[in-house]
Amino acid sequence: MFFDNYYGYLCTMTTISKNEIKYLRALSQKKYRDEEGVFLVEGEKMVAEALASSFAVEKVYRTSEIGEDAMARISSLSSPSPALAVVRKPSAAEPGNEMGPGLYLALDGIRDPGNLGTILRIADWFGITAVFLSPDTVDLYNPKVVQATMGAIFRVPFHTVDIPALCTSVLEKGGRVYGTFLDGNDMYGEELDTGSASPSVIVIGNEANGISAETAAHVSDRLYIPPYPMDEPGSESLNAAIATAVTIAEFRRRARR
Repeated sequence: MFFDNYYGYLCTMTTISKNEIKYLRALSQKKYRDEEGVFLVEGEKMVAEALASSFAVEKVYRTSEIGEDAMARISSLSSPSPALAVVRKPSAAEPGNEMGPGLYLALDGIRDPGNLGTILRIADWFGITAVFLSPDTVDLYNPKVVQATMGAIFRVPFHTVDIPALCTSVLEKGGRVYGTFLDGNDMYGEELDTGSASPSVIVIGNEANGISAETAAHVSDRLYIPPYPMDEPGSESLNAAIATAVTIAEFRRRARR
């Protein structure tokens, strides 16, 4: 472990050691988050969300207890918040054969922390059954991602998986795999399986390159979000998080019919 003499537990503190400060600052790096199996959560609301969730909170630091200078040293925010918590990562679990009916989201190489955090918020808002992340997607526990989720990280089930293998499994179960492409079919004119009887997966690709060729080979339905008006496109494409919101909203709208 990174520091053998660090022990996580809930308590009220009045001082914070140099070792703890060094330990907490190290957790801004993925290497040490992976090694220790923990991540940081900042902000009163976020800490409250963590404490109310099924995640194990190992320690809480408050400015009122350790002082503003100490909080500024351990915070990754430009303006430190009044509370910070060390939270243990949940044990990894594969979706397995129990993946049943529902609307799922698969993220194929999302690299921007803000996008990933926002996408989790969108998934939370629309009640997505689970979110699947490719191994090359930005680390879910990156402080910027965690902050951008606004607590959704504690409510949305997620798994890191091989996306093409996942798509194959869904198709074998009689489900559908949807992907957004610039050469896809107009989403508003297509029949969409909302996942009521079998799993439906919406794949969102990398911000610059879209869905990878390997994953695209397993997409059963290629969708396109048309601009308005159709013959006067403005921007070249939509931001990944915005495309996610627009697509899921249409699936949920169909489910209400």
